[in-house]
Amino acid sequence: MKNTEFKDLVLFITGPTYIRPEIRQAGTYCEFGHRDKVAKVKVESILKNLRKLAGVNEDYEVCLVCGSGSFAMEASIRSLVKDNENILNVSVGAFGDLYHKMTASNKKNVDLLKFKPGKAIDLNKLEEQLKSKKYDVVTFTHNETSTGVTNDMVKVCKLIQKYGAMPLVDGVSIFGGVKIPFDEAKPSVYITSTQKCLGLPAGFGIMFVHKDALEKAKSVESRGYVTDLVSIVASGQKSQTVTTPNCTLINQMMEQLEYIVEEEGIDNRFKRHEDMQKMVADWVENSLSDDFKFFSQEGYRSPVVSAIEIPKYVDRMAIKESLREKGYLFDPGYGKLNKSLEENGENLNIRVGHMGDITPEMLSKYLEELESEFKKYKP
Repeated sequence: MKNTEFKDLVLFITGPTYIRPEIRQAGTYCEFGHRDKVAKVKVESILKNLRKLAGVNEDYEVCLVCGSGSFAMEASIRSLVKDNENILNVSVGAFGDLYHKMTASNKKNVDLLKFKPGKAIDLNKLEEQLKSKKYDVVTFTHNETSTGVTNDMVKVCKLIQKYGAMPLVDGVSIFGGVKIPFDEAKPSVYITSTQKCLGLPAGFGIMFVHKDALEKAKSVESRGYVTDLVSIVASGQKSQTVTTPNCTLINQMMEQLEYIVEEEGIDNRFKRHEDMQKMVADWVENSLSDDFKFFSQEGYRSPVVSAIEIPKYVDRMAIKESLREKGYLFDPGYGKLNKSLEENGENLNIRVGHMGDITPEMLSKYLEELESEFKKYKP
């Protein structure tokens, strides 16, 4: 197909997300040398505004990683887990499982504590596991994209630290959508990326590295080259990246972060995401039939992505194509999870991504269209 045959869609998937026209336009700006003084100015601006958006103090280094959030996650494993140490991966869904796969593929001494999809981390069960063995590092997902569950980052981090372990947190799909409680939780490493709540194309992992984690990394052997946290931090301190970055994305990222901090306002951005979560909750509870309900556990529902259990009589893929014709990209749910649910005879789920630069007005129109699609199907 030619590019002209692809429709210009508003994305309600969970990443990559909708990109504002102004940020698309920033992708046409002039390229530059990544070691030139222009690059330093641009990356300095990006790191400064990421620090403001996170609200972190000087205990944390802020770094860009050339690659995805997954790349940054693997860097945290390579750089912070010694060969003779024990690591616990805590999973509430597909991306917690991903952290475990990375850990196992790097031949670390690893255990997996897994919770049923749709459920948050049970602190009592986590404590039982932490008592069973001395763990040096524990990973968990702040916001599980596949199930729409947000874990209590503060309580989980504090419990991990109580048993002398370092918490490594995957915050890929929530950073930039809500205030992250760095001061209370004090994660050793917090990882995110560009293509979710920041409303940018994919291409950079972002790491917030506590000074204690950096000191430990210096004592870990075989950190790799591009996954070496010491080098990543050292490059960040010089407003650089270890390897050649995506300069087009730097142009876009600089403009977007300036917009978030200086025009929209950080608190306004967080409030907008909170309002959109309430909109979806009201829609599920008051506009849809009892056959539709949240897939995620009450009290732990994500502010940026809603997973909704739908009845078997609804054809998700037909809805996807119908909405495509109307200018939207619909999310039929996480594939592997739905396959597992289907094999067990359970209802499947869909997702509504309400993150990044999606506005309440855009979301309202989309929910109306989605509701009209649901009404085409009868039990």
